[in-house]
Amino acid sequence: MSKKTFTEKEIKQLKTNKYVKSVSSKGITYTDEFKHIFIEGKEKGKFAREIFEQCGFDVEILGTNRVKSASKRWQKAYKENGIIGLRDTRAENSGRLLKSELTLEEKNARLEAQINLLKAENELFKKDTICRKGDEEIELPPSQKYVLIHAVIEKYHLKHMVKYLCEIAGVSRSGYYNYFSIRSQEQRKQKDEKDEVVKEIILKAFNFKGRKKGARQIKMTLAGQFNVVYNLKRIRRIMKKYGILCPIRKANPYRRMMKATKEHRVVPNLLNREFKQGIPCKVLLTDITYLFYGNGKRAYLSTIKDGSTGELLAHHMSERMTIDLATDTLKKLEKNRNFKKSKDALIHSDQGVHYTHPVFQKAVKKLGLRQSMSRRGNCWDNAPQESFFGHLKDEASIKACTTFDEIRKEIKQYMIYYNHYRYQWNLKKMTPVQYRDHLLKTA
Repeated sequence: MSKKTFTEKEIKQLKTNKYVKSVSSKGITYTDEFKHIFIEGKEKGKFAREIFEQCGFDVEILGTNRVKSASKRWQKAYKENGIIGLRDTRAENSGRLLKSELTLEEKNARLEAQINLLKAENELFKKDTICRKGDEEIELPPSQKYVLIHAVIEKYHLKHMVKYLCEIAGVSRSGYYNYFSIRSQEQRKQKDEKDEVVKEIILKAFNFKGRKKGARQIKMTLAGQFNVVYNLKRIRRIMKKYGILCPIRKANPYRRMMKATKEHRVVPNLLNREFKQGIPCKVLLTDITYLFYGNGKRAYLSTIKDGSTGELLAHHMSERMTIDLATDTLKKLEKNRNFKKSKDALIHSDQGVHYTHPVFQKAVKKLGLRQSMSRRGNCWDNAPQESFFGHLKDEASIKACTTFDEIRKEIKQYMIYYNHYRYQWNLKKMTPVQYRDHLLKTA
């Protein structure tokens, strides 16, 4: 089962779908009809996400883990028992006994336990994750969650609450009891002692000749210089356990996650360099660039440009490179009173992670735009936008700025200058705004 819970708003939205039998904050039950549609779609070679979306489900609300687990479960049931295996038989086979009426003492005891449990939950969730840079959060390993649960139980004197606390922390009850068994504690102690010895040997290779190394370099250095052969997985486990990090050429976990989830989708190049189509707001070009200012500071600028008129329709700046940089630019485009979407309008970009992200692609669809992308590594497919960034960096006083507010004001002033006062030879010697009005009059 997925750990993702539904909000009240999401529950109401899911209930409107005809393929939903029932839904609660923790789970969802689909109709047998949807299961049949899903199996038919899988046999035709469709992706699970695609089938869910075609049937009106928002995969972001459901969560990719829930979609994957449902897909595996239904395919396995269909393979073993055919269509009958997809039928929901929980109501028929339920063997639960009716709950007896609780006494007043039992009710009071439960209420007291619930109060202590709420305190325990709050404390557990405060410590349940380790915060990293920005909003990124790394989940604690099960071993550390077991220690937290044990500390909470001891502090609030909670009895018979291990199962519930394990459920809210997302760990198994058997794992909790096994972790605190005498045998497991002795095994962990022996393993830690061995790991300490291995760590010292790995550190010798890590710091060999005063140059930091990654796992593969450590493996080769151990074999070549110290005549020690360790498995690469073992080296990586020890490095992770003791926080031994290679400072150079670190792997990008976000890129690896993209490939694993396959949520980021590249779309075809619909524009094919036909930038000037003589219709305002039909071809929109977007991209993100770096702006270096002050003493080594860096800002990020996202823009949306009209391919036909050269007018800058929206821009957004940030000190951090996040998905909001692209989506906030779309929001500003929507608020622009001069933006009047043409028929079959599209927005064109490169294949950057911001533009392949499901959140951005959903926002594009909400605006009623088609999406197009340049070919991989081909900057000429978005040449007008790249050309604009070149003019901006040459003409704006970026390096003179010392604070983020200063560079933001400078960019805003340049946008006004570019749209209203910078005449362009290829626009019949008009400014972008004048050329837009010219096209609208002659249309």
